[in-house]
Amino acid sequence: MDSSQDKNLPATERKLQKTRQDGQGARSRDLSHLAILGTGAAAMVVGAQPLITHMQLAISQQFTFDAQVAKTPAMMLDRLMQMGWIGLVACVVFALATISAALISGILAGGWIFSFKPVMPQFKRLNPLSGISNLFSKQQMVTVVKMVFMTIVLSFVGWKYLASGLEDMARVISQPSPMALAMVGDWLTGGVTLLLLVVMLVALIDVPLQNFLFKSRLKMTHQEVKQEHKESDGNPEIKGKLRQKQREMANGASIKAVPQADFVVMNPTHYAVALRYDEATMDAPQVIAKGTDLLAQKIREIATAHDIPVLQSPMLARALYAHAELDRAIPAALYTAVAQVLAYVYRLKAAMRGEGQMPEALDEPPVPPELDPHQRTAPQGSAP
Repeated sequence: MDSSQDKNLPATERKLQKTRQDGQGARSRDLSHLAILGTGAAAMVVGAQPLITHMQLAISQQFTFDAQVAKTPAMMLDRLMQMGWIGLVACVVFALATISAALISGILAGGWIFSFKPVMPQFKRLNPLSGISNLFSKQQMVTVVKMVFMTIVLSFVGWKYLASGLEDMARVISQPSPMALAMVGDWLTGGVTLLLLVVMLVALIDVPLQNFLFKSRLKMTHQEVKQEHKESDGNPEIKGKLRQKQREMANGASIKAVPQADFVVMNPTHYAVALRYDEATMDAPQVIAKGTDLLAQKIREIATAHDIPVLQSPMLARALYAHAELDRAIPAALYTAVAQVLAYVYRLKAAMRGEGQMPEALDEPPVPPELDPHQRTAPQGSAP
């Protein structure tokens, strides 16, 4: 069984695609934190002053009373609803902005992944042993070190910022409301800016780090790569059997064309090839049907039933079966052999019509040895 140390090959494109279908990708939480904090800080910088100005005006209006307001309690409820709507709209806009920033940061880190598999129930996650092993993984160790580092840095920055701003915040209590709100806004903006700088530095390190850890977790062994290639390309033995079956089906369907043949060449039992030649439409003779064993016997029976000459030529039959495609011109190397047989067939048909003498027995046509499957395999079993 392969250990994790043997996984030194990068993940294949197929495994990466399957991982994305499972809803997994390189994700940086610190980049999401940066996006949320950055968007929040930008919203505060852009919208804080107008919102504070609007709140100052609203507070000054809402705390102004006259006799009519005192006599009509329902007007107080209207004022409360007006103030509530202002806060609600501000919160919704802020929430939509930060949520959008979080989504965009996730897409930038690992691309768009749409899958329901991460939220589907998986009972194997309830196994405590697998949970314990995940606690001590390389990913978790890196996360722990990173979180400790961030905690130390953020605590130091926060302590220094609070220490430097205590006197200013102490004066807020003694300031009028409009000025106090402005001071609090400036103080919060400065604090968030410092926090944003720290998270940005961490995110610059975390994004490539998470990408490296993700690819490292998906590394494969040599055996896994070979198995994947076999699965994607298909088992060679199964593919060979499928191709053989397809050829047999095609050859079986071609039997219907045997009555159109000019002649059939075969060896005594195993091979049969039916050929046709039309000078007006063909540049060379074509094989219109071929088969072995039972198919060969069927071709011979159909040819005999339709008075089509059936000739014994073992080498030519084997060569045509191995190298000629259905409804295609025969190979050029077999032109001479087929032309010799075709000439013999023409003389035979003429004699049968009473237009000449019956030809002598057909000699074996000249077939190049390299085109005969039996000739090519024979030397392998012979002595050197």
